[in-house]
Amino acid sequence: MRMPDAVWRKRAGLPALMDALGAERDEVRIVGGAVRDALLALPVSDVDLGTIHPPAESAERIARAGFKAVPTGIAHGTITAVLPDGPIEVTTLRRDVETDGRHARVAFTDDWHEDAARRDFTINALSAEAGSGLIHDHFGGLTDLDRRLVRFIGDPLQRIAEDHLRILRFFRFHARFGIGAPEPQGLSACARRANDLMSLSRERIAQELLKLLAVPNPAPALAEMLSAGILTAILPEIGGDGLDRLKRLVPIERELGLADPLRRMSALLPRDAALVDSIGARLKLSNAQRRRLVSASRGELDTSPSLLAHEIGVQGAIDRLLLAGDAAGVASLQGWQPPRLPITGSALIALGMPAGPRIAATLARVERRWASEGFPDRDRALAIAAEEAAAP
Repeated sequence: MRMPDAVWRKRAGLPALMDALGAERDEVRIVGGAVRDALLALPVSDVDLGTIHPPAESAERIARAGFKAVPTGIAHGTITAVLPDGPIEVTTLRRDVETDGRHARVAFTDDWHEDAARRDFTINALSAEAGSGLIHDHFGGLTDLDRRLVRFIGDPLQRIAEDHLRILRFFRFHARFGIGAPEPQGLSACARRANDLMSLSRERIAQELLKLLAVPNPAPALAEMLSAGILTAILPEIGGDGLDRLKRLVPIERELGLADPLRRMSALLPRDAALVDSIGARLKLSNAQRRRLVSASRGELDTSPSLLAHEIGVQGAIDRLLLAGDAAGVASLQGWQPPRLPITGSALIALGMPAGPRIAATLARVERRWASEGFPDRDRALAIAAEEAAAP
């Protein structure tokens, strides 16, 4: 089997780069996700190359071809070639020397089979000759791709021992590529080793979980994770209620074209702002992400969509409306931005109010009334200001 022809295979600079790395002698191949996605007729964004050349030689060849060579992961053999249409990672073939579930020490090799054997799943171990597109399949990845089966290479327990994050990757890849139930041996191994996830940094867990939540429908995979005790090891606060909220949210997001992994995470978490904030801190999320999760967890919908958007921002309002199942409210906000109050504190001073802290407090009351009346024009805003300025 050969790779299908595609525009991305002829992107500016890529043929020249592959020639420089020895495409004619099968010294460089397209590897990993680009091969998998091309065979599934999915868009290919990132193109990774594997090569038999040591990193220093790869860098020299890249430079001789006229491209900038950046040693982005030199300890693991990765040189980034900066092409006109974007970067390409070129990685020397490797074998694991030592692993502890979080990090790996590698040695370089020129054996394509040995390099493929250290990958996680059979569908990720495919490689294609750079020139002809001839596909090399060492572990039955083509068959698994046809079956839409995500299967560990070799012993699943050994693969997980090498990198504990593969537990979460198993469910993410199944959610994206799999059909039906997860592969039984892999599922069993993940369940047995779920507590290994506790040794990982919270940042890595959060990143992988958000990637899972970004797939078109993560709910079935998350249901498997909940049943297998995987979620208990990383987010024990997630239960059936959260999964039910996610199941209701996904089709509404799909209908409106508004899928969002952070909002989906909010659906999974309890409706307790303080607890949600502590979870966000534990996962080392950014301050902006934590604020958004906390806002979404509050869930109050006692005002109109536009007034809610004015109070907490359009994004926050959309989060709450979607989580409440209000598709119509969300539709009313699409393309809409809250208007600005058409007067400032100077209008209150012109009405005779002395400068000072009372100005800000009065202006806030004016804005609340103005927004509650549907954002009327400046004349009405001035009239409201006059009433508030005259109030004792």
